[in-house]
Amino acid sequence: MQPKDLTQNEGFKGFTNHDCPFLPCHEGVRGQFNCLFCYCPLIAYECPGPYQVFTDRNGLKRKDCSACTLPHNGYRGAWNFIQKWLERPVVWDGGEQTRPYRQKPVRKKG
Repeated sequence: MQPKDLTQNEGFKGFTNHDCPFLPCHEGVRGQFNCLFCYCPLIAYECPGPYQVFTDRNGLKRKDCSACTLPHNGYRGAWNFIQKWLERPVVWDGGEQTRPYRQKPVRKKG
C-alpha cells in the first residue's frame, strides 16, 4: 500500500452516499457531493466557512454551519480544504465570524 502523498488513487478523499435520505443536505455544492465530512471536523475550530453563532438552552455558544458547503465541494476540493485548516487548528473562541470565506462565482457556460 502506498502512502497517501504518493498514490495516484484519490478514492480516500471522498464519496457520495446516494442512499442518504438527506442528500442533498446543502444547496450550491460544486462538483461531486462529498459526504466524507458529513460532520465537519472544523466545528470546534476557527474556519472561513459561513456560520452563525447561537446560544443553546444550556447557555453555551454554538456554531450553526448549515449554510456552509466547503466540506462538500467535490472530493479533491473538500479534502484539500479540510486538510489545510487542520494543519494549524485554532480552537474556536465562541465569537462571531470575522472573516467569512468568499467563494468565487460559478461561471455559466454558453
